[in-house]
Amino acid sequence: MMVDFGLALLERHPKTALTQWMDDLDVLLPKLEGRFKSLWMTDHLFWGELFAYEAWTALSFLAARFPAFDVGPMVMGQSYRNPALLAKMASTLQVFSEGRFVMGIGAGWKEDEYRGYGYDLPSAGVRLEQLEETIEIFKLLWNQPGKVSYQGKHYRLDEAILEPKPVPVPPICVGVKGDKALRIAAKHADWWNISDANLTVFSDRMRVLDEHCEQVGRDPKSIRRTWFGRMVVGRTEAEANALSTSRETAWTRERAFVGTPAQIVEQMSAYTALGCNYFMVDIVGLPNDDVVGMITEEIVPGVQKAAG
Repeated sequence: MMVDFGLALLERHPKTALTQWMDDLDVLLPKLEGRFKSLWMTDHLFWGELFAYEAWTALSFLAARFPAFDVGPMVMGQSYRNPALLAKMASTLQVFSEGRFVMGIGAGWKEDEYRGYGYDLPSAGVRLEQLEETIEIFKLLWNQPGKVSYQGKHYRLDEAILEPKPVPVPPICVGVKGDKALRIAAKHADWWNISDANLTVFSDRMRVLDEHCEQVGRDPKSIRRTWFGRMVVGRTEAEANALSTSRETAWTRERAFVGTPAQIVEQMSAYTALGCNYFMVDIVGLPNDDVVGMITEEIVPGVQKAAG
């Protein structure tokens, strides 16, 4: 099984020089080429008073600046953008990037953003209905020729035209955890993603996803299983634990990969044994050369070798 790695980029940053984030990527990403396949941007409008970049704008810029990498949101909050317009945006980026875009989509959750930017925050059940309609609109606009009409409970199209079509059609990565949400993934997702999930949670959610696939008549193996979260690596376990407190949040082994390269290979291999074959990781300590070396020379090849 081939295991891929993506670099997760948070939208929020300390109030340092505005150019620091991009300066660091200019140094870092050439070192990751050939080991990391993709760049992923989280989609939030603000996080306290930190600097926060809008995800779609950043992804478009990243796709142009770093052509060796695929790009995708992890994941778009579907409520923040009109579904048909988002389908059009995705098609345009897919054309301009020559097929390097993955559409990550979720139901949205961060209440202070909704309130702060003037969006209605419907119930979780309504947001899931909206998510499913959004994915249905994506598929219609990307695949159906000519004028497209759609009448859902929450969204509609009236003879909409989307040209040019995306080539290839972007994979749809649905980032959800709940039982009802996983049924949407079973029906519509090319990829499924879960964030910050320990092995027990990952295994349980995989089981529920597989059950939904069987109920809707879909081969569970047709959905790629992916994981998003944090990685903290050090030459010693103590070094990794100390580094994990260098951000505003400290992580434990329960919800992140923390330890020496050998320990992290072992931790990740437990996930690949369950069927996970894509890790989108936010790596603490970058762009430090020692961290880069442990990731590219030990962890990535170690996990891929163990997965066979």
